[in-house]
Amino acid sequence: MAKKKSTRKKTKAKQRKLNLSLTNQQKLVFGSLLLVFGILLFLAFLSFFFTGQTDQSVLEQFTSREVEAKNWMSKFGAWVSDLFIYRGFGVASFIFSGLIFLSGIYVLLDIKKARLWRHWFWGTLSVIWISILFGFSASKTPILGGIIGYELNDFLQDYIGKIGAILLLLLCLIAYLAIRFELTPQHFGRFFNSAKKEFKKDFQDKNVSDPEESDFVPIDNNLSAEAADIKSAFEIPLENLEPTIKHHSNREEKKKKAVEPKKELEVEIAKQEEEVFDDMEMKVEAVKEEKSETDNLADKLVEDFGRFDPTLELGNYKFPPLELLKKYDTESITINQEELEENKNKIVNTLNNYKIGIASIKATIGPTVTLYEIVPEAGVRISKIKNLEDDIALSLSALGIRIIAPIPGKGTIGIEVPNKNATIVSMHSVIASQKFQKSKMELPIALGKTISNETFVVDLAKMPHLLMAGATGQGKSVGLNAVLTSLLYKKHPAEVKFVLVDPKKVELTLFNKIERHYLAKLPDSEEAIITDNTKVINTLNSLCIEMDNRYELLKNAFCRNLKEYNEKFRARKLNPNDGHQFLPYIVLVVDEFADLIMTAGKEVETPIARLAQLARAIGIHLIIATQRPSVNVITGIIKANFPARIAFRVTSKIDSRTILDGSGADQLIGRGDMLYTQGNDMIRLQCAFVDTPEVERITEFIGSQKAYPDAHLLPEFVGEESGTSIDVNISDRDKLFREAAEVIVTAQQGSASLLQRKLKLGYNRAGRLIDQLEAAGIVGQFEGSKARQVLVPDLVALDQLLENENK
Repeated sequence: MAKKKSTRKKTKAKQRKLNLSLTNQQKLVFGSLLLVFGILLFLAFLSFFFTGQTDQSVLEQFTSREVEAKNWMSKFGAWVSDLFIYRGFGVASFIFSGLIFLSGIYVLLDIKKARLWRHWFWGTLSVIWISILFGFSASKTPILGGIIGYELNDFLQDYIGKIGAILLLLLCLIAYLAIRFELTPQHFGRFFNSAKKEFKKDFQDKNVSDPEESDFVPIDNNLSAEAADIKSAFEIPLENLEPTIKHHSNREEKKKKAVEPKKELEVEIAKQEEEVFDDMEMKVEAVKEEKSETDNLADKLVEDFGRFDPTLELGNYKFPPLELLKKYDTESITINQEELEENKNKIVNTLNNYKIGIASIKATIGPTVTLYEIVPEAGVRISKIKNLEDDIALSLSALGIRIIAPIPGKGTIGIEVPNKNATIVSMHSVIASQKFQKSKMELPIALGKTISNETFVVDLAKMPHLLMAGATGQGKSVGLNAVLTSLLYKKHPAEVKFVLVDPKKVELTLFNKIERHYLAKLPDSEEAIITDNTKVINTLNSLCIEMDNRYELLKNAFCRNLKEYNEKFRARKLNPNDGHQFLPYIVLVVDEFADLIMTAGKEVETPIARLAQLARAIGIHLIIATQRPSVNVITGIIKANFPARIAFRVTSKIDSRTILDGSGADQLIGRGDMLYTQGNDMIRLQCAFVDTPEVERITEFIGSQKAYPDAHLLPEFVGEESGTSIDVNISDRDKLFREAAEVIVTAQQGSASLLQRKLKLGYNRAGRLIDQLEAAGIVGQFEGSKARQVLVPDLVALDQLLENENK
């Protein structure tokens, strides 16, 4: 038993001794250590060439902390570079730093160590050989070979002389190449033969014939490639050549086995013929793809008539000039140094009062707000600064302090402080900017300027829909005018159409002047700007029909979006006889969405949601504005389909979260100060100001030019519950028709629910009675959630109406 226990203990002890594997954590630490040490050695060696002589005196006082070394790695770098380069192997020591770095990679990636030991073995031999090679010049530049290289070279020369040392080095190089890269004499033969062939070719190009060299036949037709491979072996690191040389040597052995001695003459003749054709230039011609009959016809039409131009009908149309927009004297930002210094001191003092240190502070001045970027000292919690928002606002005596902790993409904390004297951002300045004028966007919109005073331009086609919300009088209507003005300055009337909905009836009336240029409407509408809620419902449903029609056209044209479809139509690849036509962008603008939701509810929300979900690919984009950002107006369906949102100043954080899904809009200062988000970061902007007289001048300029015969007509929509005269036959009327008519006229309220209560009817019968009353002219048309208008004033008029029908 005692023997068994002792043997077990011995085996366990052996296992412990032989277990040299590292854990993953140890590999990470040890591998990182090797990587860092390799980089440190490389930098120290490199610095030695610039600071080595200066640091010689430092090495004698290595332990003194008062003496400073010039080496990039300080005293350690000076000592280790002196040890490896000056007292060691010279410049060849750089290979050691590379081998240590490579070892770190092997440990980190857990690569097999067999190849690593091989690299170390051959690398060490290379260091010794290079050191001896550079030792010849050690008397002039001892830094190249080091003391070891000099001494070894001196030792060899004492016994075999200088020529013998050179021959020995050459022999070592040949042995290295033969063993490490498996080079054979054939490789060198190919190299010299290829060089000879190139020399012959150059000689023949100069019209000088050499009969002795005319019988030269290369071994095979791949010599130039082989020569390049051998030549490159002396130009690049030898480790990179190993797979290439193996490949060529294996291929050479296969060729030797395949070619028999009896066929040497045939091979030689064939290769002589190939050599004749080596001097001939070969022209490569790409085969053109065969075009279809449709493409050929389209190309011919484009060649004869040119590409289709949708703007040709209004070819003389002129875009409004910049002079129509007003310039302001206070457009340029003036830097008030006293105000900046005062605000900086107040911020620093307030944070110091709460024992929050600041490492640095920087100010970026914008038109309305100045952004102070602070870098807190290490160990300061961001939430602690965020909680001091009200305290900083109190110390600055300013309205609308907003703290961004941290600023996305930066390691700083931002404090936005309103300027005492705000700068007006005019529409003229953003429209005249290079960013807007040279924009290649489909529907560019110049919203205003950022805190860094840069013009902010976005593409409505990429949004693809925009939600604007904010309290009354904070700039929503001006924002809508800025959006429409941007599109009027950039897009031709043939390229974009507006559907304007204005329940307030006064905000968008100025755009009536451009009805036949830019507006779209229903066929039976007298005015293009929609103010009646009933017509809004019909218009939205008409846009849904337009959307379905456009998708059908895109399907038939094999296009995925409007841009591809219009490009095909411009190239005349789509036949107008098949119903295809150039499709302009359609922008639906709703100035007060809350009023529509209150009066129509689901009848408005359903087509809006359907358009928002599907219409982006066929060029219908929505811009919705509201002054009541409550959850029953901006519903989840609306928010899900409107990733681009603009928030003007609101009164509460709840409203800010409803619009932006975050706080911030409650801390704005109003008058066009807004936050813009497109699903990621929030950007603070000062909206461009465009006044009513400016919009009036622009619309008058456009309206005075030649226009289309009528506004762009949308598809006709007939509501399912419109009650058109389907029950005109008097004999088909309900038995309770007269009684129902008397109830409606007496109550002066045309609703099916009233008939249900008074006559104790079901909903279906009451609905049929309402349709029959409408057909008889007693009640008006369906108006959504509102009761129908009663067209008969009293029972006497009702009796006269019904008697006239019987005659």
